Amino acid sequence: MAIYAISDLHLSFGVNKPMNIFGKVWENYEEIIKENWKKTVKENDTVIIPGDISWAMTLDESVKDFEYINNLPGKKIILRGNHDYYFSTKTKMQNFFEKENFKNFYVLHNNAYDVEEYIICGTRGWGKTENNTAEQDKKIILREENRLILSLKEGKKLQEEYLKKGINKKIIVALHFPPFISNFTNIMEEYNVEKCVYGHLHGYGHNMVKEGTIGNIEYKMVGCDYTNFELIKLS
Repeated sequence: MAIYAISDLHLSFGVNKPMNIFGKVWENYEEIIKENWKKTVKENDTVIIPGDISWAMTLDESVKDFEYINNLPGKKIILRGNHDYYFSTKTKMQNFFEKENFKNFYVLHNNAYDVEEYIICGTRGWGKTENNTAEQDKKIILREENRLILSLKEGKKLQEEYLKKGINKKIIVALHFPPFISNFTNIMEEYNVEKCVYGHLHGYGHNMVKEGTIGNIEYKMVGCDYTNFELIKLS
């Protein structure tokens, strides 16, 4: 049983927002992802999807996109990206999945999940220039840092319970935005995070990708157009 990650699917089966307007790399990408996913992921595996899952503005518009993911194997841990406008609260997302009979979806928001030899934590994160004012960005970054701390505290509780049994589970953090601003990396270092995956960057933004071991953490960029629409294996 393995853990994989892939981000920024930007599905648009329920709205008119084709990704190929952003370049030939996005031609027929939904079928490419499906093919890669099915040949890689088994039913008992877990896939982390760190945001920008659907272009839908409402949950009703997102049904076909989540149906597409639901029909792919594995458990899915999802979190919100900056374009997931349909995504309001964890409870509403879980109720939506139950209503549509979509199985094995888990929402990462101020919580943590125990998966195989790892504990999965995370939050959306933020960038420095997402709003018109730096002051608003600072408020959002602080809020997201606090959400990351809440998630890591839950992860730490799970970790300590396993340590009592002699089992040392490591922590993986999933973020939508790259973590290399403000205090995100410092927070992860404090909680002894082993791996961090993120997405968000496209096109020329790939020049800003940082990967590999920095400090004590291994970073991986898992945006699907960066990985050639392959899922990245984490364990």
